[in-house]
Amino acid sequence: MINENQIDAALQQLFSGIEFPAAPEGLYDPLRYMIAIGGKRLRPRLCLTVYSIYKDVLDDAVLQCAAGLEVFHSFTLIHDDIMDRSPLRRNMPTVWKKWNADTAILSGDVMCIDSYRRIASAPARVLSRVMSLFTTTAAGVCEGQQMDMDFEKEQQVDMERYMQMIGLKTGVLLACSAKMGAILGGAPQQACEDLYGYGYNLGLAFQITDDYLDAFGDSEVFGKPIGGDIVQNKKSWLTIRAMEKAEGAQKEALMDAIGMPVESVSQREEKIRRVKEIYSALGVDEDAKYEILRFNARALECAGKACTGVRHETLRRFAEKLVGRSR
Repeated sequence: MINENQIDAALQQLFSGIEFPAAPEGLYDPLRYMIAIGGKRLRPRLCLTVYSIYKDVLDDAVLQCAAGLEVFHSFTLIHDDIMDRSPLRRNMPTVWKKWNADTAILSGDVMCIDSYRRIASAPARVLSRVMSLFTTTAAGVCEGQQMDMDFEKEQQVDMERYMQMIGLKTGVLLACSAKMGAILGGAPQQACEDLYGYGYNLGLAFQITDDYLDAFGDSEVFGKPIGGDIVQNKKSWLTIRAMEKAEGAQKEALMDAIGMPVESVSQREEKIRRVKEIYSALGVDEDAKYEILRFNARALECAGKACTGVRHETLRRFAEKLVGRSR
């Protein structure tokens, strides 16, 4: 098996040395910028972690596929930030804010293309399976983003549809990362499917964690301003759960708080304070923590079908690091 320190070192080397064409600079500089501002490299790390339980050496093919997963994820963030009008990403100006929206759109497009080029480095024996998995996943991510945008126009969204949306927007790419590592590592077919389930449920836990941290996290740790979902009236897990639980005067207070203006800094701060106060009164923050743990447990159940012993422990530690952000 390949240990975590080896994976850390491989990821550091991979992304510190990642290359894009030199020109035109206006197209490729945003790609270099987006990769340079870093992140947890969660998707390539998951791919390599799953691969590591089947192989003893990280070859160039799996490293390029892992890089492709991160490049694709970065592309989605560039476009998401335009749609959300987010000014910061990981405490740095977003691409559209640093350059402009037109540049961000085009640079995101070429970043998506670059991700396919890297994924196509998969060995010929599994190339068809890997590309089919990735293309299906990429379409699913876009479908999830469209659902997320559609929700903005709706007065109320039920939890079932919300979970379907985050399953597409977040879950399928983590599931893809896990299954891709399994395919490249030569895992049996059923293990590949079980590890897909592991990644998918981790994705659900991860997105609920993000929703929780957007309201109750530390901006220095979270990497963007707290309360962004509240200010934008996004249908987050917390909002949907609060709408399910609130009744009578409490529901009226919640609707009033959601409708508060955000034209000034003080108005934004007051709206965030009021909504968070209602969330806490309803126990929505604790509900979110429970759901995070529930999906984490589901993920480990899937992992347990694929492997045991030290291999399962490796996947348990990965999940623990992800879930631990909300504690």
